[in-house]
Amino acid sequence: MSAIFNFQSLLTVILLLICTCAYIRSLAPSLLDKNKTGLLGIFWKCARIGERKSPFVAVCCVLMAISILFGQ
Repeated sequence: MSAIFNFQSLLTVILLLICTCAYIRSLAPSLLDKNKTGLLGIFWKCARIGERKSPFVAVCCVLMAISILFGQ
């Protein structure tokens, strides 16, 4: 089953996207800052969510890891 139809997989992909974009922006800020609009602006927005909501994103990552390890 693809990640589009499986809700848990979709949440995992979104969390990984947010964490990856925030990490890339911490290493090379100019890489994501030049694309604030358009299709590539999605990555900039994910990086901003990862930076500003980092405690909530971290808790979600831990909960997702627990549910993947022990829930299935």
